Amino acid sequence: MQEEILTFSDDAASKDRQFVNALARGLEILRCFRPGEVYLTNTELARRTGMPKPTITRLTYTLTKLGYLNYAADQGKYQLGSGVLALGYSLLSNLDIRKLSRPSMQELAEHSQCNVALGIRDRLSMVYIEACRGSGAVTLRREVGSRIPLAATAMGKALLCGLPQAERDFLLDHIRLRDEEKWPKIKAGIEQGYKDFQDFGFCVSVGEWESSIHAVGVPLIDPDGEKMMAYNCGGPAFMLTLDALMNDLGPRLVALVRKVEVSMGRH
Repeated sequence: MQEEILTFSDDAASKDRQFVNALARGLEILRCFRPGEVYLTNTELARRTGMPKPTITRLTYTLTKLGYLNYAADQGKYQLGSGVLALGYSLLSNLDIRKLSRPSMQELAEHSQCNVALGIRDRLSMVYIEACRGSGAVTLRREVGSRIPLAATAMGKALLCGLPQAERDFLLDHIRLRDEEKWPKIKAGIEQGYKDFQDFGFCVSVGEWESSIHAVGVPLIDPDGEKMMAYNCGGPAFMLTLDALMNDLGPRLVALVRKVEVSMGRH
């Protein structure tokens, strides 16, 4: 996975006098840990954040004292502490949409024998906050906490389609800056996703992220407009043909989102 040298906090620090740079740097360290990565060293954290190692050393010491990191002395490495778990659990437990969505998500997962997920944006990625999969043996194995790219996935493109123009343009600019060489291809995929969303109410990704994965995505905005989310249904390319995405799973995923919106009291 490509490491991200983080730029959003740098932008904020240069433009906002109330922005607390020390706090932002500490949070960047916590963001460095990914699913499947238990331990990271100060050197690895410095490389991922772009911060000087002495700064990293002071911040990891402070985060350990506060319970957000644990230090494994025998390995000279850090792992996330219980303080982070408490924050994450509080977030997930307060997202009622997970409970509203799960029965319909599981039903669609069984129908498709693939993976159905609900995700929120974290910078230039989507993070799963709920995931269901069919009972069949052949299916994706992506759980809550999994991260997928914003720009090249059905879920990510769907979320972009649902955003206000100004926010979408801001994110597209950062996507472009992150990979100028691939930007023309990425832009074409996003533009096609926007056209599909206007025509059909959903976006598709046919091997754009990984050649072996096909998926469809639909956005959802909660009633207060504060949380932008998106759903996807995806699986192995040999199981999910373009015809199946366009004529079966896409419409079914749109119907799922409309049902959730009704449950949330939007209509």
